[in-house]
Amino acid sequence: MSIPPTQTFSLTRKQSASNKTPRQINRNLVFNLIRTRQPISRADLARVSGLQRSTISLIVEDLIRDRWILEGSTGRLPRGRRPTFLELNHQRAVIAVDIHPSQTTVAVTDLGGRIVAQNVVALPVDPAKAIQPMITAIRKLIADHSEKSFDGIGISLPGRTDPLLEKLIFAPNLNWPVLSLKSRIQRSTGLRVEMDNVANACALSEVWFGDSDGVHDLVVVNVSEGIGTGIFSNGRLLRGANGMAGEFGHVEMEHNGHPCGCGGRGCWETLASNRAGLRYYKELNGGSVPQSFAALVKMAQADDANAIKALEKMSSFLGRGLRMIASALAPSEIIIVGDITAAWHMFGPKVEAEFKRNSLSKAPKLRPSFEGNTARLRSAVALVMNEGPV
Repeated sequence: MSIPPTQTFSLTRKQSASNKTPRQINRNLVFNLIRTRQPISRADLARVSGLQRSTISLIVEDLIRDRWILEGSTGRLPRGRRPTFLELNHQRAVIAVDIHPSQTTVAVTDLGGRIVAQNVVALPVDPAKAIQPMITAIRKLIADHSEKSFDGIGISLPGRTDPLLEKLIFAPNLNWPVLSLKSRIQRSTGLRVEMDNVANACALSEVWFGDSDGVHDLVVVNVSEGIGTGIFSNGRLLRGANGMAGEFGHVEMEHNGHPCGCGGRGCWETLASNRAGLRYYKELNGGSVPQSFAALVKMAQADDANAIKALEKMSSFLGRGLRMIASALAPSEIIIVGDITAAWHMFGPKVEAEFKRNSLSKAPKLRPSFEGNTARLRSAVALVMNEGPV
């Protein structure tokens, strides 16, 4: 069951320096304080945010009216008025769809980005039959959680879509008919569908959930079958002509290197993606390879020497590419998303050492996503509750 559209934050549209901008920033701040500290009173919101109580009251009433938050229990004080605690409206939810070339994860998430339930859908070998299993899984999750009010469906794609024409522009690692995905899912579920490149979605999510402040420029690097980057600059996602900004994964780093899905050779993602890590292990181990990159990471955590060497080599190339991004864009922060973050304590230092080597200036802050490999699912909330791609 869907609900009428409500007011949303606009973090992808160009904004002038009007009085709306600080109001949106304050609204985002208050929402995230409630999300992370719930249940919390209005007085405590004013204290931890530094905002005036009158400003807090206006924002809270706005969020209650839009059904983002609810008033819950009341507290007890030695004297004075009893405070009413605020919390997220947990009845509202979003369907998250995280697409990989061979499988898709479908999940129910609440407005705080908490994953309520999820299923992994193995995709058929025949690309023409890839969409129907996803639709079936989505409809089952909706039926299984009929008590919730679904705001929409957010889909993260390993490719670039034209945000105006709503068509796929560039997806070298995806070989099935994604063009009809949005319209077919909307028709089958009756829910609004928002779809974007996974790195863009994760960049928006970093701002939406308050892990980054939305003021400083940042770049999210999604390390998966390929490598994609989402760029948040001057208060908006940077998309470029036809939505193609951020394809650093297809910058050539090794002349006549391994073939890439884009048609080139020696691209960054052929050296630093999950596929590269698996290839390095295969070369070291005489041909055998783990079933997945996640399995390779677990082998390294169990002290498998070849797994460690393979991931160290991958990490070195990852750091080299990040140095390219830092030199080209000079963001305040670079955030890594992907399975490699599960072992960041082992391989992060290798990435960072290469990242900082011969840097032109002070290197940006580098960190893994706080959500690890669930960041891709959490980003669906930001896609749906935001106004959508420009």
